[in-house]
Amino acid sequence: MPAKNDGPDDGATPTKSEQTRALILETAMRLFQERGYDKTTMRAIAKEAGVSVGNAYYYFAGKEHLIQGFYDRIAAEHQVAVREILDRERDLEARLAGVLRAWLDIAAPYHEFAVQFFKNAADPDSPLSPFSPESEHAREEAISVHREVLAGATKTKVPEELRDVLPELMWLSQMGLVLYWIFDRTEGRERSYRLAERGARLTARGVALARFRVLRPLVREVHELFTEFLPGMTNAIPDPAARRRTDP
Repeated sequence: MPAKNDGPDDGATPTKSEQTRALILETAMRLFQERGYDKTTMRAIAKEAGVSVGNAYYYFAGKEHLIQGFYDRIAAEHQVAVREILDRERDLEARLAGVLRAWLDIAAPYHEFAVQFFKNAADPDSPLSPFSPESEHAREEAISVHREVLAGATKTKVPEELRDVLPELMWLSQMGLVLYWIFDRTEGRERSYRLAERGARLTARGVALARFRVLRPLVREVHELFTEFLPGMTNAIPDPAARRRTDP
């Protein structure tokens, strides 16, 4: 049975089903941190959460689905956390820097956990990979944030032909930040925050340069390079243009 993904998203009081699902997910995250991802079984998670093994599998088809639940939760929390900065700022660099800082703030409590399961997520064939089909929902949520970053940057003119390409490239740069953050051992992940600021500045300058027609083919070439050769990404991220062509 597929994992349930029916958590509340409208501020309503969680149902008993939603509370059970959240309990299982929270318990799994704690055990993953304490024992490691590989050494934690679904049976152990169910026992610790006080539910039957069958009930645990009803909500999550396996450990991989628990990680997808974690990805989805981080993505949902990030969507909420960026609202203030996106509503207030109109400068592209400020918007992007705020979005990246918000992600680092949300992810901070899970740093050691991320280190533990990174070896699984780094496998391009693993469903835990951020490029996998199983991660599509969280990935699309993250890319949608970058679309909004660009759309609301009224001080920066984004060429029409690059509006579908740039958000995906910005998300890829965020994945680079995530990888750096996993290995960052500085206090408070200070260097990751500095990288976020520098990365936002560089991205904003690159987007500004993209207004020159002569440079647009270069941007598209970089995008095609990643989508064709990056392990796990080929055909994983839907082509927005193709999706529009097939929509009724």
